[in-house]
Amino acid sequence: MDEKDFEGTLILEKLAAIGEVEAFYEAVDSDDTDKATILMKRAGIDSRTISIVLRKMEEGDAEH
Repeated sequence: MDEKDFEGTLILEKLAAIGEVEAFYEAVDSDDTDKATILMKRAGIDSRTISIVLRKMEEGDAEH
């Protein structure tokens, strides 16, 4: 997935398919990149998209 085509909904759909949306939100809220990565890998999300998500998590921290 190219960052300009990034679509968070697709990630959430894959996480929902494995019943891990809530756990993913908790990981994001607590800045637990390890847990978020594990959940995304378990959901079958590709490494490029995982990198984008992790970068966005880090950028979100910079805004606070």
